[in-house]
Amino acid sequence: MLILAVGQRPPGWVSAACADYLGRFGRRLKVELREIAPARRGAVSRDAALAQEDARLLAALPDSAWPVLLDAGGRQYDSPGLAVALSDWLAQGGPLALMIGGADGFGPGVRERVRSQWALSALTFPHMLARVLVAEQLYRAFSLLHNLPYHREH
Repeated sequence: MLILAVGQRPPGWVSAACADYLGRFGRRLKVELREIAPARRGAVSRDAALAQEDARLLAALPDSAWPVLLDAGGRQYDSPGLAVALSDWLAQGGPLALMIGGADGFGPGVRERVRSQWALSALTFPHMLARVLVAEQLYRAFSLLHNLPYHREH
């Protein structure tokens, strides 16, 4: 599994939290977080910035990947529902690639390539926080699929 996230040099707490959750998969599932350089805002128009970021995301996306866009317009899941979705996405063959956009989201190039869309919430989150939420929710879904003790119903 691959997480492609626009943005570099996250705060230490983001790096630590992501490393913690992604490390919990152990040998059961290889998960890699790749940072994609954002376009320089102000140096180019919004459309040009989106086009640059789209090109960088698509260049990092393996041809055989099943891309899932993290987007406010995507489907929201509860934890058991995300576990089912994760299982379905992983069953498509090729690597699963979750894509977290930059400050302006995604352009048409990436949107044309995705197979599924996932909305973390109706709320808007900082992109660095979204990384942590994605890592934690993926591990929670994985733990549900594999009967690991992490997820607890209240």
